[in-house]
Amino acid sequence: MATLLSRIFGKKTVEPAPVRIDNNELDTRALKPLMEQKAPVSKDPKDLTGAWTMERVTTVFPSAQRALFQKYHVGGCSSCGFQPTDTLSTVALNHGLDVNEVIDHIQKSQEMERDLEITPKETAELLKQGRIKLLDVRSPEEYAITNVAGSVLVDQAVAQEIMQTWSKDTPIVTMCHHGMRSLDAAAYLRGHGFVNAKSMCGGIDAWAEQIDSSLARY
Repeated sequence: MATLLSRIFGKKTVEPAPVRIDNNELDTRALKPLMEQKAPVSKDPKDLTGAWTMERVTTVFPSAQRALFQKYHVGGCSSCGFQPTDTLSTVALNHGLDVNEVIDHIQKSQEMERDLEITPKETAELLKQGRIKLLDVRSPEEYAITNVAGSVLVDQAVAQEIMQTWSKDTPIVTMCHHGMRSLDAAAYLRGHGFVNAKSMCGGIDAWAEQIDSSLARY
């Protein structure tokens, strides 16, 4: 290593002398962290602990962020958010939560997320009967490309109207392009008390494939 660095920088490098202890043996304590074989990082959902970073939690549990906001209002804004490097224990402590309860909630979140979803076929039937509000959470540009008749594009004014005037038991279905942004939107609405909010699986792309093939796909 010293020779390599010397060639790169054009000068000799001085390596530190090994530290010796009283019995004249090399002191390897400082090297112990490098010498120890580290256990592989588990990605098994059953191994979730408070020591996991939030980056690891949200990677192993894609539904975790929505689940945390829906139940605890954690992660929905800058004041109640978290950093990827924060541990789950730190996040729980910062919000006055029992970390074991949070772990249990996250581990159940995948199953709970299925309750948030509704199929395009079910959505089409309810829309035909006038029993739901279909909210399109895509951008105005996407909405201009193609949209479902009877859907409402959610802009700032519509969002304020929903939060301020709509009944909390209003049957709501959110939709987007492929069904991911709409999941976040449905979880957000559930977190604010809209108990009948759901997200349409597959988004408008699935609608065009399963319900109305005349819609443009992009």
